[in-house]
Amino acid sequence: MRITMIGSGYVGLVSGACFADFGHTVVCVDKDERKIAALKGGAIPIFEPGLDRLVSENVRRGRLSFTTDLGPAVAEADAVFIAVGTPSRRGDGHADLSYVFAAAEEIARSLTGYTVIVDKSTVPVGTGDEVERIIHATAPEADFAVVSNPEFLREGAAIEDFKRPDRVVIGSDDPRALAVLRDIYRPLAIGRSPIVEMGRRAAELTKYAGNAFLATKITFINEIADLCEKVGADVQDVARGIGLDNRIGAKFLHAGPGYGGSCFPKDTLALLKTAQDYEAPQRIVEAVVGVNDNRKRAMGRKVIAAVGGDIRDKTVCVLGLTFKPNTDDMRDSPAIAVIQTLQDAGAHVHAHDPEGTEQAQKVLENVTYFDEPYAAMEGAEALVIVTEWDNFRALDLKRVKSLLAAPVLVDLRNIYPRARCEELGFTYCGIGR
Repeated sequence: MRITMIGSGYVGLVSGACFADFGHTVVCVDKDERKIAALKGGAIPIFEPGLDRLVSENVRRGRLSFTTDLGPAVAEADAVFIAVGTPSRRGDGHADLSYVFAAAEEIARSLTGYTVIVDKSTVPVGTGDEVERIIHATAPEADFAVVSNPEFLREGAAIEDFKRPDRVVIGSDDPRALAVLRDIYRPLAIGRSPIVEMGRRAAELTKYAGNAFLATKITFINEIADLCEKVGADVQDVARGIGLDNRIGAKFLHAGPGYGGSCFPKDTLALLKTAQDYEAPQRIVEAVVGVNDNRKRAMGRKVIAAVGGDIRDKTVCVLGLTFKPNTDDMRDSPAIAVIQTLQDAGAHVHAHDPEGTEQAQKVLENVTYFDEPYAAMEGAEALVIVTEWDNFRALDLKRVKSLLAAPVLVDLRNIYPRARCEELGFTYCGIGR
């Protein structure tokens, strides 16, 4: 199959590289000339484990290429995937669909022969209808179908998620379009990954509903963690106890400083806005969004309390800046609110992250960054672990204690046993423990 991917950001690049690895011929299109030039030169604009090797191998084999010229790429394609950004719109919180609609109009001008247009971007219910209308209006004689095919990629594990998905959702009632998508995803069907076909609007809603439910699980266990601290229980024991119930499951029951990233904050907000438009309030999701927003600054106050209530002119070391490990993504990272809360209280912040420093510098001011963790913690009054990168899981705690001005360890990911830390003389503060 000949596939054109409009957008070479996170979803477009990962999806395009994986499709090429399946044996399809893929062209990734982007208006950003510098990004395309970098990709042609072998530079990957995002950090995702294994993506550099996957891209270079498929470029070498001639199955993956990059261009800024949309017209020829669309004209030769069997399927055109729209994988552009849909950020929250400034002012009202609705998903900004301007990039999707602009792509639809450009695609329409270049269509030749039957082509399947696939919405890969995360979009609200009804977006496919509008994309279809735009293409019909721009190219009345075009032979095409619009399909919803939402992505379910976790940053840091995106290639594995694409190649071994829990499911592939295809939203269409058009037999020809379904046949094309089945052919594209045939390698996954052979591997017995479920391919679920449904209506286009149902597919659009499935993405938002899935992310909202996962965000609800995270927020639920975070509130249970707060209760654990009050009653003297360990939230890790509670999470294990309920997670073994097959109806609940253990995933997303890890207490922490709140969810962030490119999906959960944006998608829960977009779902709420869609629900308001259709007068179908989502009270549970409203509560989830509110609790999560409040929690992030509460984690900063937790650090201040652990240090004794006054942090002015004291230095705090923060390990982990990205919203999760194995990515350089800083979008809505809890670390932002934690650090800003500490700075508002007068603290000096030292920070280290294995991959996120460059992105962090764009959103955080007056932070001193270090290339390795031990240098960052030297002379600090407290060490705060915000993101659970693997290399933070095996710190030499005796060395850590010798470097800190005061042995305070605030473990917002519960990666160290309290008993071991207290045995070494730390003042330990975890989540729900």
